[in-house]
Amino acid sequence: MAIQLAAAITSFVIAFLIVPVIIKYSLRKKLVDIPGRRKIHKRDTPSMGGIAIFLGFFISSLIWIDIQSWGNIKFILVALFVIFFIGVRDDLVPLRAMIKLMGQIMAASLLIFLFDLRIKSFYGLFGVHELPDIISYAMTYFTIIVITNSFNLIDGLDGLAGTIAILALTGFGTWFFLINDSIFSILSFSMVGAIFAFLIFNWEPSEVFMGDTGALVIGMMLAILTIRFIDLNYNLSEYSPYKFNASVATASCFIIIPLVDTLRIVILRLLKGQSPFKPDKSHVHHAIMRLGMTHGRTTMILGAAQILYIVLALIFRDFSERYVLTGVIVLSFILSVTLDRMILGRLSTKEVDEREADEPEVEGEEA
Repeated sequence: MAIQLAAAITSFVIAFLIVPVIIKYSLRKKLVDIPGRRKIHKRDTPSMGGIAIFLGFFISSLIWIDIQSWGNIKFILVALFVIFFIGVRDDLVPLRAMIKLMGQIMAASLLIFLFDLRIKSFYGLFGVHELPDIISYAMTYFTIIVITNSFNLIDGLDGLAGTIAILALTGFGTWFFLINDSIFSILSFSMVGAIFAFLIFNWEPSEVFMGDTGALVIGMMLAILTIRFIDLNYNLSEYSPYKFNASVATASCFIIIPLVDTLRIVILRLLKGQSPFKPDKSHVHHAIMRLGMTHGRTTMILGAAQILYIVLALIFRDFSERYVLTGVIVLSFILSVTLDRMILGRLSTKEVDEREADEPEVEGEEA
C-alpha cells in the first residue's frame, strides 16, 4: 500500500498547488460560473478546477506506475485525455450535447478496441453468461456513457461530487490492491489524492468548481473501474477471500448515488411529461436541500448513504446476484419514496404556516 499512498500524496500536492493558480487566473480572465435560475451558488465562481484534478492524477500515475507495466494502460490515459479536452472546451465555450456525446463515444472506443475493456457476459444475472460480441460492445458503450454522465449530473453542490468520487475510488482502489492489481489501485488512489486537494477549495462556501473538465474525467474513470471490477471479480477463484458473489450489484453499490439520482430524475421528468434531458432542480441533492439542509449537511447525508451501500455490499458478499441486486433496487426505491414524502410533508406544513401568518388576527369581545 506504500506506493498507493505515495501516489495519493503526490497527486494531492500537485493539485493543491495548481488549484489556487486556476482560481486566480479564472477570476482575472472572467472564466467563471455565473449564478442563474438553476444555479445554487450566489456568486461568480471559477469553474476550471478539473484541470488541477486531471494534472495531479496524470502526473502521479506517470511517476508511480512502473514503466514496464504500462502495456495497454496508456490507452486508458489517452481516453481520459480525450474526455479532458472535451470538458475544457465545454467549460470555456459550451458544446452541443451531441458533440459531447460523440467525444464520449470516441473515448469509449479507445477503451473497448485498444484496451479491450468490455462487459463480456451478464455474469449469471438472469441466468445469462456469455454475450455475443455485438451485444457486449453495445452494453459496454451504454455503461461507460451512462456512468460518465450520471456522475456529471451530481456535480451541482459544493463538495458533493468530490466526496462521492473519493468514497467510490477508495473502495475500488482498496479492492484492486487486495487482489494485487497494483496498476488500477495506483490509478484509483492517484485520483483520490487530486480530488481531496480540490475538495479543500470546493467545500461550502466553494472557491472553485470542477466543471465538466473534472466531472467527465472522474465519471469516465469510475466507468472504467466499474467494468474492470465486474470482470475481475467474476473471474476470481471461488476460494478468494475478496470475491463478491454479486459482481454487478456490488459494483453498483460503489457508485450508487450517481446511478440512483440519474434514474430518479429520468422517471420524475417522464411522469411530468417532460424530456428526460431537460435540466431542472429534481436531483436528489436539490430534494434534500428542500428539507432545510445546507450544502455541507446534504453532502454528508449522501456520503453516508454511499457508505451504507458499500457496507451492505460487504455484509452480503456471499449472497447471489439476484438477491443483492433486488435488495439494492428495493432499498433505493424505499429511500427515494421516503425522501419525496418528507418533502411533501414539509411543503404542506410550510403552506399551513404561511396561511396562518397571512390570516388577520381577530380580537375577542369582552363579555
